Amino acid sequence: MANTGQPSLVRSLGLLEATALNMSNMVGVGPFITIPLIIASMGGPQCMLGWVIGTIIAVCDGLVWSELAAAMPGTGGTYLYLKESFSRTRFGKLIPFLFIWQFIFSGPLEIASGYIGFAQYTSYFWQGMGVWETRAVAAGAGVLVMILLYRNITAVGRLTVILWSGMLITVLVMIGAGIAKFDPKLAFDFPPDAFSFSRGFFMGLGGAMLIAMYDFLGYYDVCLVAGEVKNPSRVIPRAILISVVAVAMIYSVMNLTIIGVVPWREAMQSKFIAATFMERVGGTWAASAVTVLILWTSLASCFALTLGSSRIPYAAALDGFFFRQFAELHPQGRFPTVSLLVMGGLAIAASLLPLDAVLPALMAARILVQFVAQIAAVYWLRAHRPDIERPFRMWLYPLPAVLALVGWLYIFGTAEVGYIAYGVATLVAGLAAFAIWRKIESI
Repeated sequence: MANTGQPSLVRSLGLLEATALNMSNMVGVGPFITIPLIIASMGGPQCMLGWVIGTIIAVCDGLVWSELAAAMPGTGGTYLYLKESFSRTRFGKLIPFLFIWQFIFSGPLEIASGYIGFAQYTSYFWQGMGVWETRAVAAGAGVLVMILLYRNITAVGRLTVILWSGMLITVLVMIGAGIAKFDPKLAFDFPPDAFSFSRGFFMGLGGAMLIAMYDFLGYYDVCLVAGEVKNPSRVIPRAILISVVAVAMIYSVMNLTIIGVVPWREAMQSKFIAATFMERVGGTWAASAVTVLILWTSLASCFALTLGSSRIPYAAALDGFFFRQFAELHPQGRFPTVSLLVMGGLAIAASLLPLDAVLPALMAARILVQFVAQIAAVYWLRAHRPDIERPFRMWLYPLPAVLALVGWLYIFGTAEVGYIAYGVATLVAGLAAFAIWRKIESI
């Protein structure tokens, strides 16, 4: 894929770094800020059903990513898969451009959610934080991540493992503390008509699945930097599947232990549920310690996510499928400078928005042009591109792809109308931007 006239990326990430990158992104601040939201979506412990179904979707979609990444192990992830899959069709340039366009809108929102969570947990120490102080802390976290990433990929790989280690310590401490104090009566205190299977139940389930899939996002992060992965056809599928299984186990145990210590009616009102939880099991000092670990974990997630996100517009621009300025590499560090600065800067700006608006907006903008389009790409490749070798083939094909498709469409269809409109609007705006880009590139 690379233009031979430009310096190329360095393949230095192995299975350990790839798995660490995925898991650091997946288990960031997400579960520590969304537990109250997911409980509120269904009004009780039955929200765990959203986690269960979310795990199934993540595993199935992980197999989609694995097959595509093993077949096309270059930088850019979804962009590359859509470009190669549909290159021989009349929409060969439009489809990958639309993905990059919507990613400019959704990628920074995902990163920003980590900065918002960082600021939210900082308020545990800084009592009485106002709106502007919160925004300043979130923006400061974004600047720190940008500074850490402004270096070559070998150093970034080492930093990823260090930050991942902090994440593992955080979740293991919480799980161990929760098991010791677990009360099944609290964990399974279902309200009346918890499983009434009404319209409200299914809409709430869609909301719970949306939050669960937000927390799972990142199982594919290594695909975004595949051009910097050693032996990618072997490493990437393993990193994806290990990450999904490990994080599913972590989430299930951690969430169940939290509502087994803090009553769910109280938990759904908490701004920093993990700190509240640790106060119950170990006192104020334990809550302070785990809050520090969560701040570490949130930075690790934002670090991993910004790293991967910055490579997507870069890869597209390098191939001539997006604005050419995004293809610029740092002359010494050999990392994409313009793409990193744009994605990082937009994420800092998006951190000024409220969390409950950021999450559904980023999911609504991404589902159609990324996850659904990728599933279509798998079918298209198998039917029309036998020339592309596939070192990894999804198990039980096409069942995982069908389950992932149904799950994503259900989440999109049960979102609030305003967010569905936002997702459609970014798509329509992308069509206009595509026309402008074609005119600029032809000059």
